[in-house]
Amino acid sequence: MTQQASTAVQQTANGGQVATQRNPVDILKSMMNAESVQEQFKNALGKNSATFVASVIDLYNGDSNLQLCNPKQVVMEALKAATLHLPINKALGYAFIIPFKNSKKDEKGNWIKVYEPTFQMGYKGYIQLAMRTGQYRTINADVVYDGELRKVNKLTGEIAFDGERKSDKVIGYFCYFELMNGFSKTLYMTVEQMANHAKRYSKAITSDKDVTVEKLLNLANLPVSPDSNKVGWMGNFHGMAQKTVIRNLLSKYGYLSVEMQNAITNDYEGDETSQREILTDNYANKQLIDAEDVSFESVSEHHTESEQQTATIDPGY
Repeated sequence: MTQQASTAVQQTANGGQVATQRNPVDILKSMMNAESVQEQFKNALGKNSATFVASVIDLYNGDSNLQLCNPKQVVMEALKAATLHLPINKALGYAFIIPFKNSKKDEKGNWIKVYEPTFQMGYKGYIQLAMRTGQYRTINADVVYDGELRKVNKLTGEIAFDGERKSDKVIGYFCYFELMNGFSKTLYMTVEQMANHAKRYSKAITSDKDVTVEKLLNLANLPVSPDSNKVGWMGNFHGMAQKTVIRNLLSKYGYLSVEMQNAITNDYEGDETSQREILTDNYANKQLIDAEDVSFESVSEHHTESEQQTATIDPGY
């Protein structure tokens, strides 16, 4: 039962009172049914808001660790996905709300472990947002098997993956894109580079001394499962690695709509503990939740003259 769950007072047979904790799923449902909350989702999703709200409740109801999080925070993270028009169904792989066990100080100053929900993008979500801009002719990311990497041109950045595959051993990950104006770029990271990246930057891993680079490398030896609905480095190393090369390449060289800027900012805040190299000045669509009456207030979007109109290709929301 979540520590943040509100309490209800019941009368006992002898006239006394006893405080009982409410079911966290019921708390979340009541929040999602609040008029102010419904309005936020309608503003983001229009006629599809009811379907998205139902998916949030289903996700929360089916994840016991997520139920240990503050329901208000879960709604906040869900709003991030809603403003990006990305579904949070794990099976689809566009975006996720992941419960992280973080260290916090309680009222007495003691360090305790508390579950907190965090919005994270999936690699399919990044590809979807890139498609919406209408600026990408091609974008692709995949694993690289032993033997496929033939040549790396350090001067031009061109990488040839047309070698003959020798085995099912994954040696690295790549992302490639070409813009409509002809500009193209490729990023390749070895399995070793990816494992060290995860150990250094991932919020869930840096705080876990039991997770070593060697253990991450062992995860890279597992079969590639493109349709896996598992999340996080420990659950789906290959999926997180593909997301990492996409995010790193797009944030450095790609065409970024304001929507993509917000997605990358949110994802860095959720996934990494390092200082961000990406745009935070244009961080928009933040949602504030009042801790007492569960009222919602939208923060104004800060647009610049350089913002471009994005296409409207949606995976379902």
